Amino acid sequence: MSRMIGTVSRGVRAPIIKNGDDIVEIVTQSVLEASKDGGYEIQNRDIVAMTEAIVARAQGNYATVDDIACDVKAKFGGQTVGVILPILSRNRFAICLRGIAKGAKKIVLMLSYPSDEVGNHLISLDELDEKGVNPYSDVLDLKKYRELFGYKKHTFTGIDYVEYYESLIKDCGAEAEIIFANDPRAVLKYTKNVLNCDIHTRARTKRLLKNAGAEIVFGLDEILNAPVNGSGYNQSYGLLGSNKATEDQVKLFPRDCQAVVDAVQKKIFEATGKTVEVMVYGDGAFKDPVGKIWELADPVVAPAYTSGLEGTPNELKLKYLADNDFSALSGEQLKNAIKEKIKAKDENLFGKMASEGTTPRRLTDLIGSLCDLTSGSGDKGTPIVYIQGYFDNYTAE
Repeated sequence: MSRMIGTVSRGVRAPIIKNGDDIVEIVTQSVLEASKDGGYEIQNRDIVAMTEAIVARAQGNYATVDDIACDVKAKFGGQTVGVILPILSRNRFAICLRGIAKGAKKIVLMLSYPSDEVGNHLISLDELDEKGVNPYSDVLDLKKYRELFGYKKHTFTGIDYVEYYESLIKDCGAEAEIIFANDPRAVLKYTKNVLNCDIHTRARTKRLLKNAGAEIVFGLDEILNAPVNGSGYNQSYGLLGSNKATEDQVKLFPRDCQAVVDAVQKKIFEATGKTVEVMVYGDGAFKDPVGKIWELADPVVAPAYTSGLEGTPNELKLKYLADNDFSALSGEQLKNAIKEKIKAKDENLFGKMASEGTTPRRLTDLIGSLCDLTSGSGDKGTPIVYIQGYFDNYTAE
């Protein structure tokens, strides 16, 4: 009988990782011990994935509110700063905002609406329609926003992020002015000095601001892109991808991850003779149908991965073959015909109808989403994910 089990994703428990720990050794030994405990063998092309968090923790890649404030003050001069398009998150942005506010005299906070970049909603599209507000052109001040929409709380957190962010700014000694707009250039009526906090659209936002006459423009990816007073940093992403560590400290996105994944691959090969693929993963990409939030708060899903994870899937759609090429067949004839079709498939199915409906995304983004869902973000204690059978197809025995 053909093998009945396809892809398997397992969460692997690991010790609580601290600054200075040998992340390569911990991941390797955790994977080897898990295979013994779970009664499965490590095979070629299995996948070992570790959360970005444990890599950053081992690196000690942390920074304080004061470190952020120091960098913001150095870059903007300590006066008025327009802080635009941040996400609505206690974990992702609140501590960053405290540091930004401590480094400025006044913050003009521009929030996108009806939602932030990753789908956290301030208000609904239906409410905009009801009030006759055009989110593409209308700029609202705080007074007008409150008149129209009142005090709205997030579906899951119960937080009024407008009120929350305003209080954070004021508590840090800065003046706060809040506006609502989706065109980044709207902030230039209030200040020419802008810190854009959007993640995946940041390059376009900077270009629009500079072309429209902004005088000082930095992105959140350029705050703590170098050490400040010995702090952690990320040369590529700055504060993007950071998470709250304590009330006064953030953990930054890890840096120099390629050496980590290559070393784990090498150590597992030395121990088993098998070549596994290895990656570091952050947020996956999936949408909550109730809260409407996409993940994707990290600047990339996979900051590093071994070469075997490069590219996109090259798969045939089985139901397409069954309904079209082999519609007259059934049972073993259909099974064998499809297997032969898979064995003979082109190395590149781009644009071919038989691949229509297969997920057109990079392997690392797909696998990262699987890993993020497997490991969770709470107390599962499985910051390592071990995947088997991901590269199998219907022909695998």
